[in-house]
Amino acid sequence: MLELHDITAGYGPITVLRGITLRVDEGGAVCVLGPNGAGKTTLLRTIVGLLPAAGGEVRFLGRRVTGLRPSEIVRRGISLVPERRELFPHLSVRENLALGAYVRGRDPSVADDLERVFGLFPRLRERLRQQAATLSGGEQQMLAIGRALMARPRLLLLDEPSLGLSPLLVQEMFRAVGTIRAQGTAVLLVEQNAHMALTVADRGYVLESGRVVLEDASENLRTLTILRDAYLGQV
Repeated sequence: MLELHDITAGYGPITVLRGITLRVDEGGAVCVLGPNGAGKTTLLRTIVGLLPAAGGEVRFLGRRVTGLRPSEIVRRGISLVPERRELFPHLSVRENLALGAYVRGRDPSVADDLERVFGLFPRLRERLRQQAATLSGGEQQMLAIGRALMARPRLLLLDEPSLGLSPLLVQEMFRAVGTIRAQGTAVLLVEQNAHMALTVADRGYVLESGRVVLEDASENLRTLTILRDAYLGQV
């Protein structure tokens, strides 16, 4: 479904990603792990066209998307939930969700997807008229995911969805990720909580200094002592 071949990217003279090759299969779930500064967020920004690739190729559903505008990549079926959520704080929950469906025009099935979001996150229905800025951190994360789903993506990119959330909300968020995947949407997940990420993902990639240093099935990565000591802690 998603294939990255030898991707290089960065900011001005600073190279962050160095020859990244990665894949996400149809309906699959992949996590990307690594320390701060490894290039995980840069990777997601490059996939959706917010940052141009300096080299290599991104292909989605068999077609090259490298160099396309972010809006066109969304139309092709990829949605990003950014690390800091980047909601429209003074707009209501309803308006934020509506903006997620903007690229779909007058598609009559938008109403069905709104109900899907409420099925995942019932609290959003209760807060439809509230400004996004007045929501709790957990509710804002629900809204950010819901907004991305309103574009009806084939692939959902999640950047640190557990950031700043309580342990209980982290579990709720990952249950939602599991449901999203079970409903047929593939997931590429960047996450500091490696244990939870490997629980929902089929495969994992470990980045260090902009390079993939480990790649394997999630169950195999969980057993590696070096990975457990660096990222998993006591589980």
